[in-house]
Amino acid sequence: MEDKILKIENFYAGYGNIEVLKDINIEIVKNKITAFMGPSGCGKTTLIRCINRMHELNKEAYHKGEIYLEGESIFSMEPVILRRKVGMVFQKPNPFPHLTIYENVLAGYIINGIKLKKEEKDRIVEENLKKVALWDEVKDKLYTRGTHLSGGQQQRLCIARTLALNPEILLLDEPTSSLDPKSTVEIEKLLEKLKENVTIIIVTHNISQASRIADYVAFIYLGELIEYGKAEKIFTSPENKITDEYLSGKFG
Repeated sequence: MEDKILKIENFYAGYGNIEVLKDINIEIVKNKITAFMGPSGCGKTTLIRCINRMHELNKEAYHKGEIYLEGESIFSMEPVILRRKVGMVFQKPNPFPHLTIYENVLAGYIINGIKLKKEEKDRIVEENLKKVALWDEVKDKLYTRGTHLSGGQQQRLCIARTLALNPEILLLDEPTSSLDPKSTVEIEKLLEKLKENVTIIIVTHNISQASRIADYVAFIYLGELIEYGKAEKIFTSPENKITDEYLSGKFG
């Protein structure tokens, strides 16, 4: 039996009168990569924003239903605590422009007012830059701005910044869509390595990316979860006709 870390139950969400997600039921397996896949506008990003409660930052937003992180309702947790456990990396690399590479890795601690000794800071920075295979590239320029790095390096820095708080789940919203093919390959390899220590949920409309790295795939269409299961099964013999049509490029 595979361990489940996250359970989404009878979940609906939207903005004002617009329903974006309808009755989502899904259990996410620990230390695996799950891809939320589907055409643009189908609700994938809304779903991951609900998982770390960023959705409700929009004053029009609503939700009903439950999301449990290791058996505890995320809606009973302080959002700040939840976001340490469930980190998020966005579509476009977004290092804090006024911070150095070193400070960017520690940004979660700085923002939360968590005081650390110098040796502890040094350890966190080195450890997390190594995790994202960036240490050797930047160790001699830690005190330059993070925005001076290439796009692929900036995205790895953002992943390091998120990992520095030791999250249980890493949410990635199309993290390679603004990157070149070489950087995309680097990020994909990195995610496959990182899943040993963290559960990964990646939003992508890139079918080939999902087929390369996902262990599980959830296909979402018009706000509904159409199909969910092991990636190999969904890519070789999907049960739903709509999934099959999406994978064969009939729409998207």
